[in-house]
Amino acid sequence: MIVALVAAIPLVFVAGYAVSVGWDQAWQLIVRPRVGELLRNTVELTAACMAACAVLGTAAAWLVERTDLPGRRVWHVLLTAPLAVPAFVTAFGWISITGDVEGVSGALLVVTLAYYPLVYLPVAAALRGLDPALEETAHSLGLGPWRTFIRVVVPQLRPAVLGGSLLVGIHLLAEFGALQMLRFPTFTTAIYDQYRSSYDADSATMLAGVLVVLCAALLAAELRLRGQRRYARVGGGTPRATRPLRLGLFTAPALVVVAGVVVLGLGVPLGSLVYWLAAGTSTVFPLGTLALTAGTTIGLALLGALLTTACALPVAWLSVRHRGRLSSLAERSTYVGNALPGIVVALALITVSVRLVQPVYQTTGLLLAAYVIMFLPRATVSVRAAIAQVPPVLDDVAHSLGARGAATVGRVILPLIAPGVGAGAALVFLAAATELTATLLLSPTGTHTLATQFWSSVRDVDYGAAAPYAGLMVLIAAPATYLLTIASGRSDT
Repeated sequence: MIVALVAAIPLVFVAGYAVSVGWDQAWQLIVRPRVGELLRNTVELTAACMAACAVLGTAAAWLVERTDLPGRRVWHVLLTAPLAVPAFVTAFGWISITGDVEGVSGALLVVTLAYYPLVYLPVAAALRGLDPALEETAHSLGLGPWRTFIRVVVPQLRPAVLGGSLLVGIHLLAEFGALQMLRFPTFTTAIYDQYRSSYDADSATMLAGVLVVLCAALLAAELRLRGQRRYARVGGGTPRATRPLRLGLFTAPALVVVAGVVVLGLGVPLGSLVYWLAAGTSTVFPLGTLALTAGTTIGLALLGALLTTACALPVAWLSVRHRGRLSSLAERSTYVGNALPGIVVALALITVSVRLVQPVYQTTGLLLAAYVIMFLPRATVSVRAAIAQVPPVLDDVAHSLGARGAATVGRVILPLIAPGVGAGAALVFLAAATELTATLLLSPTGTHTLATQFWSSVRDVDYGAAAPYAGLMVLIAAPATYLLTIASGRSDT
């Protein structure tokens, strides 16, 4: 509940501000033509991106895990690699070479290429962990490969697809950098403009309130679709691997599709960075500044990942092992902060710190608190999925053998959920290492990260100067991305 209360700080801030403004004024600020346009843009882009990521991520995972696609291990790494490239860097890569990606179609293309790994990874892990006996039983009852996939495999993938799609939707609700660069107005870009240009706090906070409602709708839909079905089993099924489906004549088209996704999602932004590093007239390499900024970024991201994952563990445990309204409320509350723009989270923490705990204002601790609030869902989804696959009967067996309390957790539970915990920590590290808006407002005086330095150069249309910082962000994020591939590869152990 302490974690849930901390995560709810931005929500309390928005709700309290709305109450202080008054119902009449709040209604007048919401019911405006501009708000209707922003609502349409936000809902259309979020729904389309979630659907596109679900289809693309699931299809790619199936090709890699369940077919004889040549080079499957290499494709697995390459399909995960876009997580190492922040969405605003992907947008930078596209707009720096062409102006045709602006607008709704360009925004959908860029955010889908940036976020589909959030669905691909959990689905690939789920496919590896499925019991082959289920599909063999379906075959023995006369079901063909496609009917088996639809009636047996797809229902087992539901938690992974829904969890990944939920992350995509919530993260897109709060996306700022990429959409600002692509000139596609949503609630998040409008809130940022209101705060930074005219500092219209009333309008901005009301827009943030609409985002909270959209987040609540996403959470309710995911919870309803998830259902109460349990997916844990005692054993790993048969020890033999599932026989891969032979693609035959479809091998070449499948390779073209997978290669196209990798080229568009990874090749274009990385190629653009290489171009600006090599040919940019303003490209400079201030080694001292780059080293200091990279060290600060790594340190903050590591601390944020450790703290956020530690906070996610009790929430995920309660939501799986002690289901009820209170535990569901605690879990759902952790998603709200991630749906709000970083600038709203930052302003909420600034207000609370100045009024209640002034000594923490402009400290690293306050910035880490923002990371926890914004990135808890990334850790919670991964940890929850891992705990859900650990049968409670193993606890009883450990107790019958004399292991209780901490011994059961240390010797039985933690080894089984370690891949999920590692995946969640890696996801948080990736997000914290590339976080922009909250870091701009909350970082202590004189503290700069790669993301803030990159944004400063891009804002001045100084692409050559921005490229070294973007390149370092990708290099720092690459090891965490590789850890995610390992975690998903060991999900069936």
